[in-house]
Amino acid sequence: MSQQNTPPDGAAEPRRRHRRDPEGNRDLILQAARAAFAERGYTRATVRDIAERAGVTHGLVMRQFGSKEQLFLAAMPGTRDVDRVVDGNPQTLPERVAAAYVDRMEHGFRSDPLVAVLRSAASNEHAAVGLYSAMLERTAGSYKQVITGEDADVRVDLLAAVLIGVTFSRYIVGVGPVARMSPQHLQAHLTRLVRSALFD
Repeated sequence: MSQQNTPPDGAAEPRRRHRRDPEGNRDLILQAARAAFAERGYTRATVRDIAERAGVTHGLVMRQFGSKEQLFLAAMPGTRDVDRVVDGNPQTLPERVAAAYVDRMEHGFRSDPLVAVLRSAASNEHAAVGLYSAMLERTAGSYKQVITGEDADVRVDLLAAVLIGVTFSRYIVGVGPVARMSPQHLQAHLTRLVRSALFD
């Protein structure tokens, strides 16, 4: 008598193994993170909530991204385009930095990580420090591929200070000449400031 492939009555079906798809899981986590941060803001959004939205475990999110700060920076616009901006002729880096910043902020400053850092500073200093440190670490590594010399750290930090000042004046407070000027004029002024910070 031949053995049947089906299990006897009452026997449990063997558990199906879930196909491992790290890249697919990463995309789901990033999509969930963007939605959570946009809806709840950085402070109120939790890793556990993001994991539930993505249909994965809290531990998997932490293994993939390491911290809430790193997940935020990976999910939100702003720091993700640094490598693309840096790649190219170093002499035209200021133009690329200014153009990318103005385009990004004019079309989506509400979800930009730099805006989140500045807004969170008023209500949650610890979160702001963590975000800023993670953001600076991420961007400094890219910029220092082309900014060399003993004062490279100082120059990259000056660039960050310039962008923070413009962000606060134009996109958070929204008053004064910087807030009122056209995007084209802002880009031209910012190009000069970036060049001075990085190369002069």
